[in-house]
Amino acid sequence: MAKRIAAFGEVMMRLQVPGYELLSQASSLHYTFSGTGVNISSALARFGHTGYLISRLPSNAVGDAAEAYLRKLGVNSSMITRGGNYVGMYFLENGFGARPSRVTYSNRQESSFNTAPENTYNFAEIAKDIDIIHFCGITLAMNDQVRRHMKALAKEVKACGGIVVFDCNYRPAHWGEGGYAKAKPHYEDMLQLADIVMMNEKDAMYILGMQTDQTERQEQLMELIPAVADKYQIAVIAGTHRHINNDNTHSLRGFIYKNQAFTFSNLLTFSIYDRIGAGDAYTSGIVHGEIQGFSPEKTVGFAAAAGMLAHTIVGDTPMSSESDILRAMTEAVGDVER
Repeated sequence: MAKRIAAFGEVMMRLQVPGYELLSQASSLHYTFSGTGVNISSALARFGHTGYLISRLPSNAVGDAAEAYLRKLGVNSSMITRGGNYVGMYFLENGFGARPSRVTYSNRQESSFNTAPENTYNFAEIAKDIDIIHFCGITLAMNDQVRRHMKALAKEVKACGGIVVFDCNYRPAHWGEGGYAKAKPHYEDMLQLADIVMMNEKDAMYILGMQTDQTERQEQLMELIPAVADKYQIAVIAGTHRHINNDNTHSLRGFIYKNQAFTFSNLLTFSIYDRIGAGDAYTSGIVHGEIQGFSPEKTVGFAAAAGMLAHTIVGDTPMSSESDILRAMTEAVGDVER
């Protein structure tokens, strides 16, 4: 059941402050490379699929280092082009207690990916070589040229009979003032092309402007998600609800809406080591479950367990194997493996 899966997205340099120091306190940084597309393609490669990244890196030592790092993660780099001068960067300060983690972006709009000209990628050829393509709402927020790339590639994949996955992943800071109104038409374009969508009721209300009289999140979800699926003819919609507890643990419940029915995972409660990238782990779990033909119960349980484990591993990129996740679904964890 292994598939050829590509993700379209930017490679970013993650610069992490040691421990729980602030940037203003630290005198050193640890760098790695990440990005939603990196995380998705790597996670699915770890599950036994062929994971490609469609991106653009600079033709310099930083680009070389990024591509070498991707290969170490199991990502096939044959669809990466070279050009431009920069990779986008972000600085990560780890939160503790009442202080949340903080991400500060640098040089992102000038990156090789976000300045790629119109004919950078041969989308018709790419579409013939893959079965599934993943897109992220963060990428959609970058600029008009990137949005044109996304929509053109999605259309080519659909024309070749492939599956389009779209993660709404709305980030207010990227869209700026009046962001919901700016984002809505582009989100609607992507939803009309998507087969599997990652979203929840907040996306339906705030991005798409859908109305509900319900006041509880669960009831809002169960009213609005079927309406989105019907309006845009989406086969699968999945997402999560998260709650941060008084003891600084997090509780997570996943859902999947398929065949006009909701299925929910068990509520998982766990401590956080590194939260960045956990949503990508959940998405990769949903995609893998759909590929493998898991039941909705198994798919959403697998995805939720993948998300939980990602919170326990340093770095953006999910590192758990299928067997790790299946074991976390069925066994008590936390003791020493022998």
